[in-house]
Amino acid sequence: MRSAIRFFCLVLLQPLALAGDYPGAATGPAVAGYGPVFPVAGDAFTLSNDRHYKVSKDVSATADSPEARNPNIEALARFLNMQARAGTKPEQLEVALVVHGAASRDLLTDAAYRERFGTANPNTGLLKGLAQAGVSIYLCGQTASYRGFGPELLNPAVDLALSAMSAHVQLQSEGYTLIPF
Repeated sequence: MRSAIRFFCLVLLQPLALAGDYPGAATGPAVAGYGPVFPVAGDAFTLSNDRHYKVSKDVSATADSPEARNPNIEALARFLNMQARAGTKPEQLEVALVVHGAASRDLLTDAAYRERFGTANPNTGLLKGLAQAGVSIYLCGQTASYRGFGPELLNPAVDLALSAMSAHVQLQSEGYTLIPF
């Protein structure tokens, strides 16, 4: 059983190893298989566990290769995994992802992605994991229209917003803090 688990973990982390190797990092528990994090020794500054947080992330850039996951989207999995490992309970976090520009391709279904890039969408599992962790995923409707991405071409975890700007204004008016990187 341990060998099977090790093999499974190796397969999931292989793309990360090829991208630069992260010895000592682990994924999960919030988004298993994505968003590797490192342990931090000592009394590190962490989120207070007696509060409720609303967090949004803006993503417009994508990976250089259509075969690679979007590291900017995966950063949100890393955020969730870090917080879970630091003791923040899932119910203390409301998280939204707002996508526009070139990164819009990363929200396509596997079929739509394959039609355009000749490969399955490498972000499908990541999007599923984020959605299962409670992340609301919004695509800029202006970008979607400009690029010809109708709702039928989008991953089922994705909701259309009028625009990324509108989504951010609404989220910030609801008290969401924007992660600026």
